[in-house]
Amino acid sequence: MNLVNLTINGKAVSVPSGTKILEAAKQVGVKIPSLCQMKIDEIGFTNECASCRVCMVSAGRKLVPACGTMVKEGMVVNTNTPEALKYRKNVVELLLSDHPQDCYTCTKCGSCGLQDIAVQLGIKKIRFEGERLEKSKDNSSFSIMRDNDKCILCRRCETMCTEVQTVGVLSGVNRGFNTVVGTFFNADMMDTECTFCGQCVSVCPTGALMEKSEIDKLDQAKKEGKYIVVQTAPAVRAALGEEFGMPIGTSVTGKMVAALKRLGFNKVYDTNFAADLTIMEEATELVHRIKEGGQLPMITSCSPGWVNYAEYFYGDLLGHLSSCKSPHEMEGAIIKSYFAEKKGLDPKNIFVVSIMPCTAKKYEKERPENASKEGLKDVDCVLTTRELARLIKRSGIDFRRLPDEEFDQDLLGEYTGAGVIFGVTGGVMEAALRTAYFTITGKEHDLITFKEVRGFDGLKEAEIDLNGTKIKVAVAHGMKNAKPLLDDIRAGKSPYTFIEIMGCPGGCINGGGQPFVKPCFLPNEDANILDTYKEKRAKVLYSEDEKQVLRQSHRNTQIQQLYKDYLGEPNSHKAHELLHTSYHARERYPEK
Repeated sequence: MNLVNLTINGKAVSVPSGTKILEAAKQVGVKIPSLCQMKIDEIGFTNECASCRVCMVSAGRKLVPACGTMVKEGMVVNTNTPEALKYRKNVVELLLSDHPQDCYTCTKCGSCGLQDIAVQLGIKKIRFEGERLEKSKDNSSFSIMRDNDKCILCRRCETMCTEVQTVGVLSGVNRGFNTVVGTFFNADMMDTECTFCGQCVSVCPTGALMEKSEIDKLDQAKKEGKYIVVQTAPAVRAALGEEFGMPIGTSVTGKMVAALKRLGFNKVYDTNFAADLTIMEEATELVHRIKEGGQLPMITSCSPGWVNYAEYFYGDLLGHLSSCKSPHEMEGAIIKSYFAEKKGLDPKNIFVVSIMPCTAKKYEKERPENASKEGLKDVDCVLTTRELARLIKRSGIDFRRLPDEEFDQDLLGEYTGAGVIFGVTGGVMEAALRTAYFTITGKEHDLITFKEVRGFDGLKEAEIDLNGTKIKVAVAHGMKNAKPLLDDIRAGKSPYTFIEIMGCPGGCINGGGQPFVKPCFLPNEDANILDTYKEKRAKVLYSEDEKQVLRQSHRNTQIQQLYKDYLGEPNSHKAHELLHTSYHARERYPEK
């Protein structure tokens, strides 16, 4: 490795050749502000378009963008010269001059990168006045709101959408002062092939992209006296504490339950129960396809972002997807059928709320295929982890001081470790293998775990011996990593029997509705937190799995009782009516 020697703010430092000034400065404890730079480890890509010009530093006799300038031998860099600070301040003031002055009513207030840098630079008033470009707002989708008035043209969303997710919905349009980040022919998001994964929301530094809040739906249900049942996805417990100043990687399961009970829900359940149910259905479907010569490889279907992507880009492969609904949809269907009958409740008066790490779940609940009981939607309202945090804060609940409390245990309360690990890439595969192994062999896997499918490599492969039946499996997260697998299936040369695909890099722990991870708002975290936060969140789920007495979905006694009393057996006719769904190929933009 060739090292380059330079000086930054009077401190000598040696860094590998090819390093940019922005990264080199971190070695001497200097954080250079930036709004556009973004490092994406999953695909080895760094967004260095240098479009925001906020990271300008003095290098010799000129100012250069730190994110886009490589270090040179003997280079002398100063990050806080009067010239550099003046330039930065001017740039930020210019951005603010064409930005709505509504910080206190903006949902992003307190976690806005532009707001943070303005405070750092001590900007008290905006000196520049002039023409403002009135830009479009898009409220068409169920998942994401787009407000171009707040866009600063950092192009992070474009990078995420095109380079990581390979969807390409967002891109720069027009030139000069009229430049905006928009869609094809300025179409509404709902009319594009957007998968609603929300990764664009995760990286947006301002309020230009946000999840579409459904807190008002919950408020209305309370006014109408609905019987409100809430369920929480496994990944939520691994990140919710971050919204209340707790270190990344803190498990807050008990406090989360305590908060939900204080918010007045009639029942508080864990979606892990339905994750176990999903595995019973999915593992049975997999074994049936293996034994009966069904369409292989079978691909998981619990990530709605991935399902949307498949319908737009791989409509010819939809027969490979498992027909199982995602866990929260299954839970909603069971709540409005089995639970309602057992409790003597009218399904029409039950309002199911899902707390999810995902923005695509908001769209998923609106799919007509997910209406099982009397045409009622399985799930009525989806709140992201961030929305739940806002709801808790609005209610004046002191989250950090809450005691640990337990989920309601009646009928739908039990879950196994297999359900917990659904929230991390490889978790669905591992959970399914634990039960598929038992279904095929009649005995438990000696080690319970299948660590071959764990980790954050973009693509993981393994060969599993199911008592003499050897199958090859693969796990991918993020659409760019999944694309080669899908292309091989299309070409008829896939060697796999079972594939897990998660729409978001890292899986649900890094979903588009999770707390924002931005070092400027995390002063007590390690400098490399952007490289480690997914592992820290994943550790929460794997740790909870290890603590469970039962770690295989088929050993969940309440699931066993559900089949005995109501469903019959996995993949039965009734199970298909309530727990399975269908897909359809969708037309993309017409090619001319």
